Amino acid sequence: MYEIIWSPSAEKELYKLNSELQERIIAVLDRCRILPHRHAKSLVSSPYYSIRCGDYRIIVDIVEGQFQILVIEVGHRKNIYKK
Repeated sequence: MYEIIWSPSAEKELYKLNSELQERIIAVLDRCRILPHRHAKSLVSSPYYSIRCGDYRIIVDIVEGQFQILVIEVGHRKNIYKK
C-alpha cells in the first residue's frame, strides 16, 4: 500500500473546506492507496495526476520507488487547473 503525504499547502486547503468534504476527500485517497493509477488521471504537460472527488480535484504525485502519494493541491475543479 502507498503512504499518503500531504504538502503544507494542500493540508491548509483541505482544512478550509467543510467537514463533510474533508471526510470525502480523505476517503477517496484511502481507496487510492492500493492501486493509485487506477483512480488517477495523468495531467497533460505535467508529471502530476488528478483524482476526482465530486466537484473537487486532488492533484498528486505518485512516487513509485518509495510507494508514496504526495498530495500537492486540493481544490474545486473550476479553480484547480488555472495555476
